[in-house]
Formats: sequence, C-alpha cells, structure tokens
Amino acid sequence: MPRPRRFVVGISGASGAAYAQRVLEQLLLDGAEVHLVVSEYGRRLLAEESGVTRLDLSHLVPTLAAEPGAEDIERRLIVHPNKDVGAVIASGGFLHDGMVVVPCSSTTLGALATGSGSNLLTRAGMVTLKERRRLVVCHREMPLSLVDIENYRTLTLAGAIICPTNPGFYLNPLTVGDLVDMVAGKVLDLLGVEHRLATRWTGRVPGSVEAEGE
Repeated sequence: MPRPRRFVVGISGASGAAYAQRVLEQLLLDGAEVHLVVSEYGRRLLAEESGVTRLDLSHLVPTLAAEPGAEDIERRLIVHPNKDVGAVIASGGFLHDGMVVVPCSSTTLGALATGSGSNLLTRAGMVTLKERRRLVVCHREMPLSLVDIENYRTLTLAGAIICPTNPGFYLNPLTVGDLVDMVAGKVLDLLGVEHRLATRWTGRVPGSVEAEGE
C-alpha cells in the first residue's frame, strides 16, 4: 500500500507564525502526513504572535480541529521534540517528499548553511540536503547582512531553495491574511502541493487597455 505524501515542517524563532500555520493547514487539508519540529524560540514565536501554547491540532490549526474527520487529521500531524536528535526525521532512511523551515531565523539559516545539527530541526534539514530532497528555507529578516547573503549562497549551492517571506502586491491584497496566503501558496507550489489559495499572477488579458497601451 503506498504511503501518503509526507512532509517535514520546521518552525524557528523568526517573525511569521501565521505563515507556518497556513502552510500546516494546507498540507493537512491535502491529506499529507506532517512531521513538525519547533525550536525553543519557535515556541515563543507561536505563543507571542498566535497565542499557541500547545503543539497540537486544536491550538496550531483550530479551524481543522472543528472539521469532520478531525481525528484522522490529528493522526497525520506528528510533533517531534526539538532536542530529540534521534527522532525518525533525523535519519536519511526516513523517506519524505520535502521539508520547509517557515519562518527561518538567521540563526537557523546559519546552522543549516554550516551543517550544524545540534538540534532536531537543523539535523532534519541537513539530512534533507544530503539525501538530495527538497528543502525550502523561508528566511524572515531585513535588512540582510553579508553573513546572511553568504549563507543564502551556500544553501543554494547545496540544493536548498531560498524563499524569503516577501509577499507580492500584484493581487491587490485587502487583508493581512491575503499577504499570508501569498507566501504560503508559494511555499506549497515549491513543495508540489495542490492548493486553492489565490496566489498566482495570471498575466494581463489580451485586448485589455493595459496590454494595448504597450
């Protein structure tokens, strides 16, 4: 029997808890098995920005906890302690379809770039790179130091995809949620996950005033 699609999600201490929660929601809605690891500062981030004090479905994605079939969704969300570097996601033998770190702090960015696997989040990222699986790194910082830029380069050369949390405005967002969806949708696209978030530019309609004016 084929296994369900499986993804690893890491949350570190950069601002952007809403991005992580939206990505989690959409992965679970798509039927994926999600292995979640949250750093110590990631837990603080979730508490301060979203009021999340427990890493379970009802707190992380309360909209899904109220859905029919919530028990199945809860089973597909597996939370790993960040200090447990012996967890299954730390092994190259654990097959998955991609990993995303969202949001990714500069500290975690540096640890990934230098191969420092001192906790489970960075260890899982290292393993994803060495096994040549997709690693999406959603760095959230501005401005960038040269250290950050060099870490971008190192990770890109190693096979990671750097996806800064920079939402576009071409869809004329009206709410913060629209901006969150813009970033979350891009992450899901990079992971190859179907979603219904309105995030893609479809181009100008032929015959429109703007197109004819050019």
